[in-house]
Parts: sequence; structure tokens; C-alpha cells
Amino acid sequence: MQNPLSSCLRLCWFAVLLVAAGCTETNENASPIRFGLATAPVTLDPRFATDATSARVNRLIYARLVDFDHTLRPAPSLATWSKLSSIHYRFTLRDGRRAFSHGRPVTAADVKATYDAVLNPEQGSPHRVSLKDVTAIEVVDDQTVDFRLGAPDLLFPGKLVIGIMPAELLEQGHPFNTRPIGSGPFAFVDWTQEGLLRLRRLKDEQSFELLRVADPNTRVLKILNDELDLLQGDLAPEIVDWLSKREGVEIARGRGTKFAYLGFNLDDPVVGDVRVRRAIAHAVDRATIIRHVMGAAARPAASILTPSHWAGAPDLEQIPFDLAESRRLLKAAGYDDSRRPHIIYKTSAAPFRIRLATIIQAQLARAGFDVEVQSNDWGTFYGDVKAGRFQMYSLAWVGIKMPDIFRYVFHSDSIPPGGANRGRLRDPMIDQLIERAERAPTLEGQARLYRELQHRVHTALPYVPLWYEDNVRVSRPGVEGYRLNTDGNYDGLKVVGRSG
Repeated sequence: MQNPLSSCLRLCWFAVLLVAAGCTETNENASPIRFGLATAPVTLDPRFATDATSARVNRLIYARLVDFDHTLRPAPSLATWSKLSSIHYRFTLRDGRRAFSHGRPVTAADVKATYDAVLNPEQGSPHRVSLKDVTAIEVVDDQTVDFRLGAPDLLFPGKLVIGIMPAELLEQGHPFNTRPIGSGPFAFVDWTQEGLLRLRRLKDEQSFELLRVADPNTRVLKILNDELDLLQGDLAPEIVDWLSKREGVEIARGRGTKFAYLGFNLDDPVVGDVRVRRAIAHAVDRATIIRHVMGAAARPAASILTPSHWAGAPDLEQIPFDLAESRRLLKAAGYDDSRRPHIIYKTSAAPFRIRLATIIQAQLARAGFDVEVQSNDWGTFYGDVKAGRFQMYSLAWVGIKMPDIFRYVFHSDSIPPGGANRGRLRDPMIDQLIERAERAPTLEGQARLYRELQHRVHTALPYVPLWYEDNVRVSRPGVEGYRLNTDGNYDGLKVVGRSG
């Protein structure tokens, strides 16, 4: 073992040499903090980011007008706002805001250019649907921008969470997807190698390397071998338990809101039948999976929003495990032992996701299903989901704060490219409830309608709810300050550092 005193003396002597040479050591020259990712971001352009990793990384690079407080209510971030009328909001950029990483101050013109680009149908932004009521964006002065709506929207400020981008670069067609320029707490350095993204924290010039290591076992070996400093999530519970018994790593756990579900293509002749989907829901033994496979690091779910959310539905009953009911529903749908429903189940190539898929495959087989699991690398899998090339798949929604998620994923206007209604749900009652909730004059009335909507979604069953997954952090000793957030974001990188 290295002698701590001799190490200290060598460091002191090195510092003397630096001073004598007229040099000073800065964090820019310090070793980077290396953060392991299971998947790389798909895009660094906030107009098009929909996957979890892209959204989390973009939060670091770009500042947004609005964020959320601990109650999941909208809160000022880059700007404060005032409601001039039910359809007229004024946003004022805060003094002391950070400039863009290329040096120019952020102005109201950048806000307008960013949201004009999102709203431009030719751009094909999947976030356009959530801003459908915006009729005009007007620059009042460099600090002030007005949004005018075609209809009242109580939740409107909470929808302005797209990272602000420089107007002149938007006009020039700058490749933000691979060379982002924002005004967030981190500046982009480079993305020259596949799976290696370098960022620089502006407050202290600390460098970061975000490395994609798809295989969880390899990720664990890298942190044990001091090739990574920090991991968050995407580890099988048994790996976390094994790590917790070893020296050289530190583990932290926290409750999460990551909503795992089974999704379906409702245009498919098999899973398009709600009786088949309900049979699947009854055949999945969530409690056993959570207890024995996930190490109790999850809670059963009944809806995208948690029951404690202000618009959640705490009275919504979870679908019970009931093999007899599952078989009865299949028989009612015209299936029996001589004619079993065949389903292709798509998932990512992450080992734990494959394991979960094979367990669900076995559980569905007991009810009378023939299920074929197909796993692909994340890019191929997610591309198939977005394009509707699936029968059944498993995914998760992360970081959900606003009930407008229901329009984005369930309204018939949100079938891609209009949004994320990837299952092609077309339900007039769901559309109507979404629209009524959006027009509600009070938050209390809105919450009541969103609860009614969740009951209707529970009946239509475009998704089979599974569970809310907990968050976990694994770090090397001496890496301190990283805080877990319920939505699984990477904001802990804003404050994480090395001790000593």
C-alpha cells in the first residue's frame, strides 16, 4: 500500500515546482469525473429528445424557461412569468443568467426562435403537440417575451421546458444534435468517439466523461477497476446487492417515479383486442417479479402518474394477478390450446431487460400465450418502437411531472410524428377527457378530470402498467455530493466532486 505521508510530500513538492514555474493547477487540468451510462443519448437537440438519456443530458447543457419544485408545480428557471390574461403569458429573463457557451448572452429573441422551431410542422418536433395552443410568440424587448394562446391553459408555464438555443444558429441549421450550444451549467466539449461524450462544468471547469457501457457487468467491472467513478441505475438488483457487500464502492438508493409498462400496437389483429391485453395484464405476476427479481426495488403501478401526484388517481385499482381470469378472457377472444395467440415481444439488449422479458414470457405461457422475445441494441429497438414496428414491447417513462403526458401518449392527434401515441390508440372518450381537462377553469377541476381519464385509460388498456422503479447510485470512494432525484435525472452532476 502506498504511504500517505510520502504521497503528500510528493504532492507538496510538485506544487512548489508549479509555483516556481509561474503555473497554477486548475480543475480544467484535473482528471475527469467518469459517469457510466447504459445507453448513449440519441440526440443533443432538445427539440427532438424523447428518450430518457437524451432528456437528462440536455438538462445539463441547456437552460429552460421553467422547471419544477419538489411539489411538481412549475417554478421559475431561466425566467419568471406573469399571467396577463387567461391566454396571455409574459416571461421575463432573469438577471445574472448564464450566457450561451459560445459567449453570446441569451435574449428573448432566442426564446422565440427556439419555440418557433418546435412549433414549425416542417421540423417534425415531437414536442409540438404539447404546445398546440400557442398562436403567437412576441419579443417585447431583450429581456421579455410574450406567449399568446388560442385557449386558456392553466398548465402552460410547465410546458416551457425545452432548452433554449441560439437564434442565429437555428437559422443557419447548426447541427445541435451532435454539437449542442446551450446556456446550462455544462458546456459541450466533444463527442468524437461513439459512446464517449465530454462535458465541462462551467462553475469550476471540472471535466466530465459520459461513457456508454451497455453491458452492466462490464460497467461494474469498470467501476471496481477505477475506470469509472459513478453509475446511476440500469443495474440488476442482484448486482447492486453484490456490490453493496464489497469494499471500494458506495451505494445509495432512493424511491423513483420511472413508470415501466408493456406497450401494444393496437392496429395488430392479436393485441389490438382489449380482451387479449387484459388477459396479458392478469397473467403478469408483478408482486413476484418485484420481490424476487427486482429485490423489492419497485412499487406496483396502475397509471403513469404516481398516486401521490396532484393529478394522480389514488383510488385506481391495480390489475390483479389472476391466471383463471386471463384464460377466461383468451377463450372469450377465440383462443384455446389448439389456437394460442402468438406475440412478438420486443425489448432492448440490456441483460436485465432480457431477463425480465423472458420471465414475463414464461408467465404469459402459463396463461396460454406463445410469446417470442426479440432483443436488439437500444438504437434499433427504440427506432422500431417510434416507427410502430412492434406487436408488444416493454419500456418506461421517466421524469413525468405534467399531466399533459396523457395528450402526448394517448390522444389520437399524437400518433407519430404528432407525438408519442406509438400504439395508435384512437379512443374518442379519451380524446374528449383530455380536451375537457385542458379547458378546465381550475386546477381542482382539472385534477378531477385527469383522474376520470386515468380510469378510462385503465379500461381501454393501451398500456399494461407494471411498476415504478427505484433509483440507485454506485460511486467510488471520494466521489461526493451526488444526489439522487425521484425522476432519475442527472442533476447530481452539477454538485458532485472529489474529496481531498
